[in-house]
Amino acid sequence: MTNRSWGFILLVLSAIVLNLDAFELRKGQKTERISGSAGDVLEDDPVGRLKVFVYELPSKYNKKILQKDPRCLNHMFAAEIYMHRFLLSSPVRTLNPEEADWFYTPVYTTCDLTPNGLPLPFKSPRMMRSAIQLISSNWPYWNRTEGADHFFIVPHDFGACFHYQEEKAIERGILPLLQRATLVQTFGQRNHVCLKEGSITVPPYAPPQKMQSHLIPPSIPRSIFVYFRGLFYDVGNDPEGGYYARGARAAVWENFKDNPLFDISTEHPTTYYEDMQRAVFCLCPLGWAPWSPRLVEAVIFGCIPVIIADDIVLPFADAIPWEDIGVYVDEKDVPNLDTILTSIPTEVILRKQRLLANPSMKQAMLFPHPAQSGDAFHQILNGLARKLPHDKSVYLRKGEKVLNWTAGPLADLKPW
Repeated sequence: MTNRSWGFILLVLSAIVLNLDAFELRKGQKTERISGSAGDVLEDDPVGRLKVFVYELPSKYNKKILQKDPRCLNHMFAAEIYMHRFLLSSPVRTLNPEEADWFYTPVYTTCDLTPNGLPLPFKSPRMMRSAIQLISSNWPYWNRTEGADHFFIVPHDFGACFHYQEEKAIERGILPLLQRATLVQTFGQRNHVCLKEGSITVPPYAPPQKMQSHLIPPSIPRSIFVYFRGLFYDVGNDPEGGYYARGARAAVWENFKDNPLFDISTEHPTTYYEDMQRAVFCLCPLGWAPWSPRLVEAVIFGCIPVIIADDIVLPFADAIPWEDIGVYVDEKDVPNLDTILTSIPTEVILRKQRLLANPSMKQAMLFPHPAQSGDAFHQILNGLARKLPHDKSVYLRKGEKVLNWTAGPLADLKPW
């Protein structure tokens, strides 16, 4: 590395200091207003612009599943649980389905966990089919549109394709009965069969209270240039190492494991959140799916996210100026990460950090309980409100059918 590059790094590490509380800015602290429509959308108030009817399902679809395994409350797919709880007490909820703009079916499809806490989505298609059969048999509203005015939370790795491996997910495709519904999902990748047009891409769940408990004093400098903790190879599922993360994580390790600018490891220390607050850049590479909880953590802790996931569709992309707050690196360019990051001018880094300091940016990434203005719940409602009014074409003529109820793998057609 040239002397000029080292000088730049020293300048950055001495100049970029964490002056921000990760959740609440001090009075008078310097930040930067998000200009243009992004800032306005973040501050939208959806109340009064839409009404949501929440179906009351038997508890076997939600509450009993959670009672069986409370770990579901804290894993990255927990948005389906907290969105349900939020809507039950939200001012947008209506008890009169005749005046509803949207209908919501609370099904906890990711709460079947292995001993290691990983979700098994194999029962999810049958559970979802069963719930849809129930609402279509007991209420008339699904049948008017075959779900075109309904939304579902499907926070799996590959959304409503209901599989954690991409090849299998592509082979399955989106559950046929959800083809007309709006999907709220963490997965987002352009031109992918598992991302339905019109879906609302949301961040994975990260426990707000847990992150707040790990805040460090704002005077501590950002002395780590690049930070990452996580797998580089998934030996159990990809023993040859070329498929997991499309090789991007392996390339990070092979190229930078001995680079002093890169603090990277497979270990997950108890100081993980504190370390992110001491870092300038946080790597957010794809894993089995393009998205990562690190994206949320980086934004919350003011660490510039380095997004390594080609064609990713980021959460609330119509509301958050991701290009202004993050750094995009193509998967093929991972071997040049050191050159790319050390070439970013200091003033650009400082501006990204000022934008990350905007409280609305952090709030939009979180599902707090109780809910707060501008949080991820409200961003989802904003996304639904912007889809109104429904086009007249979504309403079917009496007796008309569009969806094929018998489509899909035979195993999905079994009763749940």
